[in-house]
Amino acid sequence: MFFRREFPLVGGLMSYASDQVEDYRQLGVYAAKILSGTKPAEMPIMQPSKLELVINLNTAKALGITVPPALLARADEIIE
Repeated sequence: MFFRREFPLVGGLMSYASDQVEDYRQLGVYAAKILSGTKPAEMPIMQPSKLELVINLNTAKALGITVPPALLARADEIIE
């Protein structure tokens, strides 16, 4: 299990992670507020709005793991 979607793309079993593009977009919003004079201590903590599940079935097969159909149904991307 990995924290970024890039890992299953290169052979890792699976990842459940936030969308990196959205993370950077939120970072830009934070930076703009700070540059506009907002104190960081007054800003709310933002959480990811979207998480992606990526499963690499090639790696699962190589490891002898059967991925349950319910988990496959929830996946955002399946690598075969």
